[in-house]
Amino acid sequence: MGCLQRFLEDTRGVDTIPLKMVVYLAITALVILLASAAWNNIGPVVDDTDIDRQLEDAALKISSIQQGYARDVSSKGTDGSMCIVKLSLPEHVRYVAFGVDPDPDGDGNLSNTEWSLEDNAILCGYSSGFRTRVILIGETVHFRKGIQDEGGLWIFHEDAYPDSNTSEGVVIEGPINGEFTFELVFDKGKYTLAHF
Repeated sequence: MGCLQRFLEDTRGVDTIPLKMVVYLAITALVILLASAAWNNIGPVVDDTDIDRQLEDAALKISSIQQGYARDVSSKGTDGSMCIVKLSLPEHVRYVAFGVDPDPDGDGNLSNTEWSLEDNAILCGYSSGFRTRVILIGETVHFRKGIQDEGGLWIFHEDAYPDSNTSEGVVIEGPINGEFTFELVFDKGKYTLAHF
């Protein structure tokens, strides 16, 4: 009892937590709370801006190879003009489609309706059903999915999308993160062949 009484007498004249400190901590907590709420509202806008920037960069790179050398798709000769597109998209991006709309009815199911060709377009589909489109300027760009044959030659992958009605177009389903290579090839016309 003597120790407790002596402690209480020693601390009687000292404030344990000054009132100013409590007010400052409360104001700081309020500012952090408001900043957090603001970030939650502005975060998706920042994400969408970054997605648009990445897709426009992809469109520019793909457009830049269209006037280059096109390798005959069955030839092991010199590679056609190539570009590498880097994409790192958030989880709410469901797919990115090059030259095709894999979900024309917008219901989120990529296999229940016929795909429609969208030459010169890159479509980005979100899990919410919303889509954005980036247009490639210039001559018509036809996209094809590629596959390596036994000799390591990149050729057309005819059965890449068994549920679709077309062999044209390239679809990358989420999560989308990595480098994607495109090559200009020729087979009765120019095609942009995906190496993935």
